[in-house]
Amino acid sequence: MYRYFIATVLIILIHTTSRAQTNTTKSDNQPYIEVNGTAEKEVVPDEIFISITLREKYVDKTKITIDIQEESLINAIKNIGIDLSNLYLSDANADYVKVYWQKKDVLTRKDYILKVSNATAVGNVFIELDKIKITDAYVSKVNHSKIDSLKKDVKIKAIQSAKDKADYLLQAIGEKTGKPIIVKENDVPMMFNDASSVRKLNSVTIISERDKLEDKLDTDIQFNKIRVTSNIYVKFLIQ
Repeated sequence: MYRYFIATVLIILIHTTSRAQTNTTKSDNQPYIEVNGTAEKEVVPDEIFISITLREKYVDKTKITIDIQEESLINAIKNIGIDLSNLYLSDANADYVKVYWQKKDVLTRKDYILKVSNATAVGNVFIELDKIKITDAYVSKVNHSKIDSLKKDVKIKAIQSAKDKADYLLQAIGEKTGKPIIVKENDVPMMFNDASSVRKLNSVTIISERDKLEDKLDTDIQFNKIRVTSNIYVKFLIQ
């Protein structure tokens, strides 16, 4: 009985393996076309992050505390109509950070991130920061609020591009595109602007160009667009 069972299992395995090899050989022998589809979209960033650092300091032997500067910062943000929910502590700075000892006193710092939606708001922020003598601030990164949806749309257009390419290439030789048998997305890094690719924005720039900024905030401060690219490889059978 045991030998009969083993023999039956071996027959089933041989039959299954034979069918798999036959199907693979059949698929491999079918003519196919390999194409790459590419799509790209550029968008203006609508999330601009400004890093702001408050530091305790002495002015004419008077200590300007973090609390005093924080109050000035909050009032400045309110004055230009930015919701305070867009101002939050940096992840790396959930509380005060000790900087150094000076005359038996501990000077501290506090790091904030302020999110704004356009270049005009950026210019207004730096003008206000200059007025309240906060000089340690810069644009740290940019993003887009619908970046995930944009990436999805670009991927769809890329695979559609691959299908269109296969269609017109095969049509040129009197053939038709069959079903896809392999689809593979090739990694394409998304091009984000960082502090080095965004126009340098700091208190020095604002001081030297304040009049120009106040007159032409929209044109003087510009951000490069975020480029979202997708490249998809598809292997189609030829009908």
